[in-house]
Amino acid sequence: MGLIKQLVKNIYMEQFVFSEAFQDRMKFLENFRKERGIRDFRKNPYPFTEEELREQIADHKKILKKLGKLKSQKTKHMKSIYQEKQREKVVKLLSEENKIFYGGKGGGYFMRSDRDFVLNEYEKNLFKPILKEVMEYFRLNGIDWWGGRKVPTGHTLSSQIACLNHLFAIRKDKKAVLSLLKNVSDDFEDVYEIKTDKFNPAFIQFEAVSDKDHLREEQTTRGTKCTSIDVLIFAKHKDGTKWLIPIEWKYTEHYQNQNKAIEGAKKDPNNCKGEVRKARYSDLINNSNQLQSKDHYCYYFEPFYQLMRQTLWAEQMIKHKETETLKADNFLHLHIIPKENRDLLKKEYKCSGSDMESTWRKNLKDNSKYQIVSPETFMQNIDKKEYAELIDYLSSRYWNE
Repeated sequence: MGLIKQLVKNIYMEQFVFSEAFQDRMKFLENFRKERGIRDFRKNPYPFTEEELREQIADHKKILKKLGKLKSQKTKHMKSIYQEKQREKVVKLLSEENKIFYGGKGGGYFMRSDRDFVLNEYEKNLFKPILKEVMEYFRLNGIDWWGGRKVPTGHTLSSQIACLNHLFAIRKDKKAVLSLLKNVSDDFEDVYEIKTDKFNPAFIQFEAVSDKDHLREEQTTRGTKCTSIDVLIFAKHKDGTKWLIPIEWKYTEHYQNQNKAIEGAKKDPNNCKGEVRKARYSDLINNSNQLQSKDHYCYYFEPFYQLMRQTLWAEQMIKHKETETLKADNFLHLHIIPKENRDLLKKEYKCSGSDMESTWRKNLKDNSKYQIVSPETFMQNIDKKEYAELIDYLSSRYWNE
């Protein structure tokens, strides 16, 4: 039965292949189906002998392997200019066997194909000195990796990986973490250890969630299926108040024009995902002290959908501070984005006709609570001598064009 499932998967899960060779293969299988009197291959797998199955699987794998190379050539250019530049940079580093990837090789499987920018060994996607500890941090704090995975991705353009590579090594260094905030404001004079990490707490938390589900998302698994904050810092303001610093980390992201408020409406207009989202967030938006509530339209397009939920998360944490471990009085929302990523920053968004920053600021009541910072600027004040290895790694992999 396992062999049959494998053949079914090879054929029906690899529908991106539309070459003549693949079509010829399908014609052969269709004739075989008719000869054996099988109605539906997917419901009634072919009664191949074990030897026949192994031959079919081997032949099909050869076709997929050959066509996979053709597909990777066709999809060489990414949809984003900045993303393509970063892909080319990664491929160049890999071809030179650069120390950045510790001898790792590209060609890892992602989105139904082998990709030259995806590592076969996910371990080599992380800054080596943090590898063991970051794996334990995620596992023992019950955090899912990107995509609900239990291990990191080998995708070298992952923003989650970029975030960890930048910040995990300094998370226990109070002086270094405070220096990050000094790059955006002189108003903060101290940072607190974040006690909601049950294992290995420090001054930076990753994939942060609230103690209670204030956004009615019915799921509080850190890192997946709920509003999780990429990075959280808990700081003391010079006026003595305690501030949440939720941080959204971007790398090569860029977005299309999907309206999440109407997703699934054609199939089920009353119970679709879009209606669920509006029912969940509309009242919170209307009662927000930070979000404009006259028009919710832009809030359901990315990246504003993320920013909206993160803003509501911070507000609800403050509103319910008596029941939260982190008892905060205010917040500052930081957006870390490479300044070269114009596909994200300078795109004219359908929902507003403006660029990203202009669009978002029009939807805020207090613009001082939102700042965009580049990764390099955010890190510029950490100790150059103590973190020389980290800075060299980040410069070679992320900063230097």
